[in-house]
Amino acid sequence: MMLIDTHCHLNDEKLLPEADGIIANFPACGIESAICVGYDMPSSEIAAELASKHDRIYAAIGIHPHDAVTADYDKYERLATLSSSQKVVAIGEIGLDYHYDLSPRAIQKGAFREQIELADALGLPIVLHIREAYEDARQILFESRRYLNNGLLLHCYSGSKEFVKVFGELDAYFAFGGAITFNNARHNIESLQAVPRDRLLLETDCPYMTPVPHRGEVNRPEYVALVAKRAAEVLDMSAEDIESMTTENAKRLFIRMK
Repeated sequence: MMLIDTHCHLNDEKLLPEADGIIANFPACGIESAICVGYDMPSSEIAAELASKHDRIYAAIGIHPHDAVTADYDKYERLATLSSSQKVVAIGEIGLDYHYDLSPRAIQKGAFREQIELADALGLPIVLHIREAYEDARQILFESRRYLNNGLLLHCYSGSKEFVKVFGELDAYFAFGGAITFNNARHNIESLQAVPRDRLLLETDCPYMTPVPHRGEVNRPEYVALVAKRAAEVLDMSAEDIESMTTENAKRLFIRMK
């Protein structure tokens, strides 16, 4: 059993030139596979291309709330076409981001609802990016509950332990990354401890959110081992148990993964 990085951006310009070498080194780093996540159409195309090229890479494709103003019928049609590949395992990252408000909130909400419905039509789980918008996300998800038939993941979870219980009513999964290694991680640690163990996933969100002791550097998929180590410490589990548990959880949610 090896680790799965459930959210990385090898399609980012900081990592893409090295992507082939990074992936080739996965076995030596104890990584079974990783999900390369799109955030707009160009990055979704690259994620799907990397997944088709590499056995150990899968793709999630979608339009991030920052880019919600670009969402339209033609792009949803293209996402549907890309999803015909068994290497595309989810629609995401989609959701709401009120920290930057790079797209108007009403447009973010519309694109979020539309992609929830698209994912359901395609039989795929959704990967959510929610920042400073948990109450609005809760409302949309519960209103759209009839479309949540294939699972949902709150990536880089930054909500409260109370919201863990709320989203748990939707059988949500929660992914944690480098933030749990930070000195000011009390809030994240409390939320991590509240997540049911069969709903916990690990990620890097590389090249962002670099864990200690590499803060200030470009994050990389192999640093998921540092996230796993810290999660094991917090949950009083062995490294082997956190590895097998989170890998099994990932494969349960992303059913197209081998």
